[in-house]
Amino acid sequence: MLMAQGRPARLHYMANGFRVMAAGDHVVCAISGERVPLDELRYWSVARQEPYASCELSTQAERKA
Repeated sequence: MLMAQGRPARLHYMANGFRVMAAGDHVVCAISGERVPLDELRYWSVARQEPYASCELSTQAERKA
């Protein structure tokens, strides 16, 4: 798959992975605004369709919900 360098990807988050809807090389964390390269993305919310930069930020988002 061809990645668009420097552009955020648009993803559909699922329970065991994600589907790339629009090519890009990163996503932006919903809490911190930090860029997360797709190959380093490990945390997201299926219900809210949001990516997170770390486990701690994922937990923080869950507490706010």
